[in-house]
Amino acid sequence: MATNFHANSQPSSSSNISLPRNVHPSDEFYSIFSEEEVLEIIHALEVKREIPLKYSYKGKGATSWNNFYLKHLIPRWYRSSNLEIDLLRNNFSFINSLTQEVEQLNIIDVGSGNSYPVKEFISKLLKLGKINKYIAVDISEEMLAISRDNFTKWFPKTKFSSYSIDVENNSLNKLLVEHEANLETANTANVFLHLGVTISNHKNRSQALKNFRDSMGKNDLLIFTSESGSNAKWDGIARGGFKYHVDRVYAGIKEKIGIQAEDCELVRKYDVETDSKVANIKLNHNYSIEFDIKGINKKVEISEGEEITIWRHHAYELPELLQELSQAGLELAHLGTNKNKSHLLVICQVASNT
Repeated sequence: MATNFHANSQPSSSSNISLPRNVHPSDEFYSIFSEEEVLEIIHALEVKREIPLKYSYKGKGATSWNNFYLKHLIPRWYRSSNLEIDLLRNNFSFINSLTQEVEQLNIIDVGSGNSYPVKEFISKLLKLGKINKYIAVDISEEMLAISRDNFTKWFPKTKFSSYSIDVENNSLNKLLVEHEANLETANTANVFLHLGVTISNHKNRSQALKNFRDSMGKNDLLIFTSESGSNAKWDGIARGGFKYHVDRVYAGIKEKIGIQAEDCELVRKYDVETDSKVANIKLNHNYSIEFDIKGINKKVEISEGEEITIWRHHAYELPELLQELSQAGLELAHLGTNKNKSHLLVICQVASNT
């Protein structure tokens, strides 16, 4: 069994008081999450001791992510490279060759965030006259608003649409029908983008891949990025999003749920069960979190010493990647890597035998 690493923990005092601290989520919590989402959060807390990362991009979380991206990831004079932009740039000719048989492309950017990673990619396709429309897809309406502001400023003459959906739990077929992107024609194809190594954050990666597959036609492409390598060999040092974004997510969840800073600590570690790096809130006090949604009262009891997962990241090794693609009905068309081979750009199509 691999060793669990703990890094950058934020210590707080533990309590010997056995009675739970009763807390209620903030008004903001109920204002940004739908009834269905609140019920999913309750279920995830009860059954999995997890608050899915995807919900941290809603409300003020969208601004927090955008600020993190602008500060740490966007190219500057002192930081000329960006992982996503570089991977798309270095593999553009191959992507273009795979779409030579069609005249127009619908770019469906799933987990679009602020759309910065695709700016250069879209610009190149526009110069080739190949863009029909760009559809930004995200679970967060607030993030979609940032995407719209950016994209329409950069490309005011290009058709822009947006759609809020959780790709881990839903097919994209309804979206495609509404945007008339489901019509298989000889001159148009859909290119689904899932960047930001978002596939690595999903609890159920296989289901997300199947949802993409069920939304694809024979001429369509799915392009996603992922970290590469062994999760178990993590050196215990938090870097990039595992450091800076996790800190923001941790602060946001404490505020929304009502967990006091002195009652918890942030633990980053390798999780053997899911073969992933995770960030957890470890409680140093018994807690009773009381949810009230449309007259339904629900308490979730969490004991001192228990941990709630708020962030996860899974790196792929090639055999595992190929297996998950095959199980989803997809096949690898091209695999790109960055210089040190720490990250992958995966381009896949509907499997020919399906």
